Amino acid sequence: MATKTKSGDQFEDGAETVRTAVSAGADAFKNGFEKAAKGYDQLFSYGKQTMDAYLKSANAAGKGVESFHNEIFNFSKQAIEDNMAAAKALMASKSAHEVFELQTDFAKQAFDAYFGEATKLGEILTATTKDAIEPLQARMQAWMNIVNTSRAA
Repeated sequence: MATKTKSGDQFEDGAETVRTAVSAGADAFKNGFEKAAKGYDQLFSYGKQTMDAYLKSANAAGKGVESFHNEIFNFSKQAIEDNMAAAKALMASKSAHEVFELQTDFAKQAFDAYFGEATKLGEILTATTKDAIEPLQARMQAWMNIVNTSRAA
C-alpha cells in the first residue's frame, strides 16, 4: 500500500508540475501576444505618420521646384529685355567711346544681376532642401524611439 500512496503522490506532483507549466506557458503566450499587438499598432501608426511625412516632403519639394522655376523664368525674361534695350542703345550710339561706355555699363549690370540671381537661387534651394528634409528627419527620430522602446521592453 505504501507503494500505491507513493505513486499517487508522484502522480499528483507530476500533475501539479504540468498545471504550473501549462499556466506559465499560457501567461507567457498572453503577454507575448499583447506585446505583439501593441507593437503592431505602434508600427501601423508609424507607417501612417511616415506616409504623411513623405507627402509633406514631396509637397515642400514641389513648391520649391515651382519657386525655382518661376525665379529662373522671371530672370530670363528680364535678361532678354535688358539685352534688347542694350542692343538698341548700342545701335543708337554716335561714337566708339559711347559704345564702350554703354557696353561696360551693360556688362557690369549683367554681372551684378547674374550673381544676385545666383544668390536668390541658392537661397531657394537651401530653403527647399530644409523644408523637404524636415518631416523625414522627424520620422527617423520617431523610428529611433520605437527601436529603443522595443529594446527596453
